[in-house]
Amino acid sequence: MFLGEHQHTLDAKGRLSLPAKFRAQMTGSLVVSKGLEGCLYVHSAEEYSQFFSQLTERGDFDPKFRKARRFFSSGAVETELDSAGRISISAHLREYAGLDKDVAVIGNGDRIELWDSERWAAYNGETAEQIEDVTKELAELGIL
Repeated sequence: MFLGEHQHTLDAKGRLSLPAKFRAQMTGSLVVSKGLEGCLYVHSAEEYSQFFSQLTERGDFDPKFRKARRFFSSGAVETELDSAGRISISAHLREYAGLDKDVAVIGNGDRIELWDSERWAAYNGETAEQIEDVTKELAELGIL
């Protein structure tokens, strides 16, 4: 499970070092894809396959699932950690997420999220202001 927030720096070649405690859990192939709210998702290849399977279960007859499939697969890139524990992030994914230099590496359970540090700070601040209402709504639905 991936937890916590870490600040890292993207190098000039578009490589990003993952936190040591995340690297230990990320062996073999990884998939970097567009995420929601302007971040990138990093899954193990196995987790990405499970994630993507949920989108393909309904086939091509539901336009919402087609859109979601295209969104998450069109820019996805398979990669591996290099010997220094870094992943390469393609130019189109860096552009999508606005990654230039300072990157917030966020553990979100079964995946890692990569955010521009300033965008993360703004998002996190907004979420902190809304969390009481959000958790109340979830509790009313019986989720919390």
